[in-house]
Amino acid sequence: MSGLNPVAAAESQAELIIDLAALVANWRSLAARIAPAACAAVVKADAYGVGAEQASKALYDAGCRVFFVAQASEGVRVRAVVGAEPAIYVLNGLIAGAGRLDPYVAHDLRPVLGSLEDLRIWSASGLGRSIKAALHVDSGMNRLGLPHGESLTLAGQVGALGIDLVMSHFVSSEVSADPLNAQQIAGFDAVRAAFPGLQASMANSAGLFLPQRPFYDLVRPGYALYGGNPTPDAPNPMRAVVTLRAPIIQTREIGAGESVGYNAQWTARRVSRLATIGVGYADGLLRALMGTDARIGGEAVVAGVHCPFAGRVSMDLTVIDVTDVPGGVRAGDMVELLGPTITVDDMAARAGTIGYEILTNLGRRYARTYRR
Repeated sequence: MSGLNPVAAAESQAELIIDLAALVANWRSLAARIAPAACAAVVKADAYGVGAEQASKALYDAGCRVFFVAQASEGVRVRAVVGAEPAIYVLNGLIAGAGRLDPYVAHDLRPVLGSLEDLRIWSASGLGRSIKAALHVDSGMNRLGLPHGESLTLAGQVGALGIDLVMSHFVSSEVSADPLNAQQIAGFDAVRAAFPGLQASMANSAGLFLPQRPFYDLVRPGYALYGGNPTPDAPNPMRAVVTLRAPIIQTREIGAGESVGYNAQWTARRVSRLATIGVGYADGLLRALMGTDARIGGEAVVAGVHCPFAGRVSMDLTVIDVTDVPGGVRAGDMVELLGPTITVDDMAARAGTIGYEILTNLGRRYARTYRR
């Protein structure tokens, strides 16, 4: 089960279909691309919204043996379904305080140590003698990780700390021509040379498609596994994993000049047919997808026709202009909000955001169907 309360189809006004076979196919495609390096899976944030337990189990069954999460609580959930064999790294490092290290001991989680304070806590605990850890070196993100200089002073200490992996994170790998990529790779190469006995990891989803092929020993895809495009300037090489559908709950016809929704932001320019669905921003359909007189917002596919949103996205409802659907629509007809036709990247572009936000906002009220 995911960390969200399951909702039965009869209780929900929308269905989220998660294609675990597509998820596995995406992982296998990336694993083949980077071989002989190993391919991990990033399953933080409830596996980018699709369900950490279901995604992790499917990936484990497919052969994945290294997982990354953001927080120890996520690692506990993943360990419960993948068993004792895989390595599970916790990206956000350690937090000082009584009992904070207990999950690492109880569930064999590997912390990613990214500061001198992390190293102090870990060293004082003595856990490095029994639990592996990773060393995070900052190469330009300035978010987490030790600066190069500080990391190089640890070259002789990694054995006592149980460190088996040195890693960093790209700033702009989705822009293949960005000179920052080459700068970061050069900097990380220098750090890696100081730790010859450790595995090395740098590439995220987009990093797997950089011409420099910075695969090292281990890559850490996340977004691409769930169908997001790791190459924004080229066709998406990944398969769609999520499909979001909702039934129409009411239709109506309005005249030219009538408005729709809060604050009358959308005005019909002709006699229009409208359909209302029971999905809104409380379900993760971002309010920025509103359609107004000044801009085209989100859209849905209704009977094969792309239909724009009309007016503001409300908490629980969204109105769609279905005037151009041949033969009309009726209550109960299904509309596609995400899927093979409207990708997470398509929706994100219309909302002025990124597909990561679309995925991780997938709502708690959807009836979730997992397909294998």
